[in-house]
Amino acid sequence: MFHCALRQEKIDLVYHLEGYFPNGEISFHYFRTFDELLRISQRFPLDLALIAGQSAFTTEIELVRRIKENVFTSIIPLALYHPNPDSSTVIAAYENGCDDFMTGEWLERLCQVRIKMLSNRSIRDISINPSSMLPGPSMIEREIDRQLALQQEFAVCYCDLDNFKAYNDAYGYYYGDKVIRLTSRIIRDAVFDLCPEGFVGHIGGDDFIYIIPAPMAPQISESVLKVFDTLIPHRYHKRDRDRGSIVTTNRRGVMERFALLSISIAVVINRNNMFSHAGEMSRMLADLKKFAKSLPGSNYVIERRAKY
Repeated sequence: MFHCALRQEKIDLVYHLEGYFPNGEISFHYFRTFDELLRISQRFPLDLALIAGQSAFTTEIELVRRIKENVFTSIIPLALYHPNPDSSTVIAAYENGCDDFMTGEWLERLCQVRIKMLSNRSIRDISINPSSMLPGPSMIEREIDRQLALQQEFAVCYCDLDNFKAYNDAYGYYYGDKVIRLTSRIIRDAVFDLCPEGFVGHIGGDDFIYIIPAPMAPQISESVLKVFDTLIPHRYHKRDRDRGSIVTTNRRGVMERFALLSISIAVVINRNNMFSHAGEMSRMLADLKKFAKSLPGSNYVIERRAKY
């Protein structure tokens, strides 16, 4: 269901918008003030906010500013429509954060494409992890489904850092985030240096995924391990690096010694079209990752068992 928040003055766009969703897969939520839009956005996952009218647009520009200044509503794609605005109105709208301003005659196909692209761009932007600037979970799932549809053999490699919580607790979130950024760079470089057509995603936290042709899984994974183990020790103070460990509280609040960060990689290969959707692969990856993390140091493990 496509959720559209709509504010319109002396103009009716419902007929046009309904035509873009012939099966009735659109829901309209009408608002006049910012507070009304805020309440709507807290109840529904809005795909678009559209403000349309033929007035001087003074009130509308102020509304745009308030929408884009609010953390919660700022992520909603916001489009304006006015058949004949002056240039200062269009400039003011963009200066205050409007994502698109449609003007002139409402041309069905053109406006449909612009609205669709605006919504798709928002989905893409939200799916990008802000720390690593890598695709997030929704785009990862989409890429796995795309690969499955091609019915070719490919490998999904799930990376997880060992002892990251201990490092984050001891050094703080600022340095923990630097480790996440460094790890994303290591994985991205290893994949794209050896396989430019590969895919790298960031599930969240210290979990990453890369998707590559199956024969390249050992070479790329070994490259990730080698570079990670070379660079990561330099993210520690010299005393911890020389000792090869840090001492901090564990999950039970008890002081414990933890080894330096390492990385574990679980590799599941889609052989002979054995998987039908991303969920099947994620289940095996999660199970295999637990085994990989039980091994000491950095390592990668390739799943050899049949699907279960």
